Parts: sequence; structure tokens; C-alpha cells
Amino acid sequence: MGAAGKYWSFVIQRDKEEELLFRGEQYRLAIERYYRALPSKSAYPASIEELMKDSRTPTGKRYLRQAYKDPMTGEDFEVYKDMTKGNRITGVFSKSEKEPLKKTGFPEQYRDFENKWAYNDWKFIFTAPITSPTATGQTDAERRRSQNRPMSTPTPAQ
Repeated sequence: MGAAGKYWSFVIQRDKEEELLFRGEQYRLAIERYYRALPSKSAYPASIEELMKDSRTPTGKRYLRQAYKDPMTGEDFEVYKDMTKGNRITGVFSKSEKEPLKKTGFPEQYRDFENKWAYNDWKFIFTAPITSPTATGQTDAERRRSQNRPMSTPTPAQ
């Protein structure tokens, strides 16, 4: 009976772990979609509710189907806020201090999850790409915008 209980405990933890990876990815993707939705007003959400109804748009676009619970604790996910981004939400993570079963074989965006000691070290974060100035001092976005503008034709000198 003890061996069967241990086995089922392992199976349940593995299932919860897979669900954590799924739900965390849903949040990360929702934050990314929110950020990219209005290119001229790119911003991170102020709350989880903003992911379910974007107040920046007249129709209140949805990026997240529902506010998922952390499968490891049964509670809400802890939000990860970045002070450099106006204290807005850039990701979520579990509050669980339990040691993960999965240690390797993560997708590329989660390579830093490898060999972590607790689920609360698995941070599902969207980081916007940094636009760097080119040799002309323009950012990539500024350069693209200027290339799309109609050029004025020079008037001949008289």
C-alpha cells in the first residue's frame, strides 16, 4: 500500500507540474499579446484583469481566457512586476517551495528552469525585445518608420 501511495503521489505531482507549465505559458503568451496589441502604445498590463479585458481598446480585447490558479498550491499565481517597466506585470510564478520532478528538457524560452530547487523559481516572464540604436543613432523602430514615410522630392536649384 505504501508503494502504491508513493507512486500515485508521484503521478499527481507530475500532472500538476505539466499543468503549471501549461498555465504559466498561457500567462506569458497573454502578457506578450497584450504588449504587442497596440504597437504605438506598447505596455505591460497593470493587472491580471487587464489580460482578460483590455481597457485600452473600445471592445475590451481578451488575451487570457480565465485567471488560472496555480496548480501546485490551488491559489492565485504570484505576479512578477518589473519596477523598470512602471511596476507593471511582466510574468507570473508559483508560490510553491516544493522541489520539481522535472529538472531538464525544457523548451528554449524556459532553459533557465533547469536544475531549479523549487517551483517558485520557475518564472513565466515576457521580456520585450530591446530596440537598439543603429549607427545613425536611430532605433530599429524609428528607422523602419522613416523608411515607410514618403520622401519629399528636392526642388531644382535656380
